[in-house]
Amino acid sequence: MQENKKVSRAVKWILISVCVVFVFFMLILPLITVITEALRSGWETYQKAVADEYALNAAGLTIEATVFAVLINTVFGIFASWAITKFPFRGKKLLTTLIDIPVTVSPIIAGLIFLLTFGRQSPIYPWLQDLGLQIVFAVPGIILATVFVTFPFISRELIPVMEAQGTEEEEAAALMGAGGFTIFRKVTFPHIKWALLYGIVLCAARAMGEFGAVSVISGHLRGKTNTLPLHVEILFNEFQYVPAFAVSSLLVIMALIILIIRSIVEYRGKKA
Repeated sequence: MQENKKVSRAVKWILISVCVVFVFFMLILPLITVITEALRSGWETYQKAVADEYALNAAGLTIEATVFAVLINTVFGIFASWAITKFPFRGKKLLTTLIDIPVTVSPIIAGLIFLLTFGRQSPIYPWLQDLGLQIVFAVPGIILATVFVTFPFISRELIPVMEAQGTEEEEAAALMGAGGFTIFRKVTFPHIKWALLYGIVLCAARAMGEFGAVSVISGHLRGKTNTLPLHVEILFNEFQYVPAFAVSSLLVIMALIILIIRSIVEYRGKKA
């Protein structure tokens, strides 16, 4: 018995040590490097880099694309998860499979898909021109690409929760004369609100860091279609290492805020 306890204790500390070492070298050390490199030339240089016109435009576009992606995917996620879990219909498995496509497709390929769909070689390009819509190398294309890569995050958080909830409560409310919106607001939503918030946080985190699809469809127009990750790449390629790390620190700060929000949501969700 004593030997088993010693073995279990040894295994526990080995596993903990491996995890700590891995987290330090893969997460903590890179974060420390970003912060130290960003501040290497002093606080004034850091302020100048993050307050640069191009950096501010990139930050604004990143936030704009993130907000649109979260709003669109929240609406779709609720609708799709509600339909899949509460109603029987043909093609349910196909719909579930299609929702997962953005996870399996490379972001670069996603960018190329939108480039071919809305670019000059597309058959609908003349129609878009007549309407005065520019998708490729413009903000709408960046938003579309961001929505695509973050497509499954909210629905995939909601579907398991709504499946576990079942349909008995909704059916009882319907028998009592409640309408569809009332059923969702008073019966369904209280069960899924924490999963929904968690999905929104994950969606926002993924949207802010998106690079591949946005890189292809943006055209890298400085001050117009560059998000923060693209702006960092440009600065790094121009050998402006300190400004590149300074702008990178903005993404780190945003990521930390997202992590704090996620932890709060997880804690309150478990408490509830």
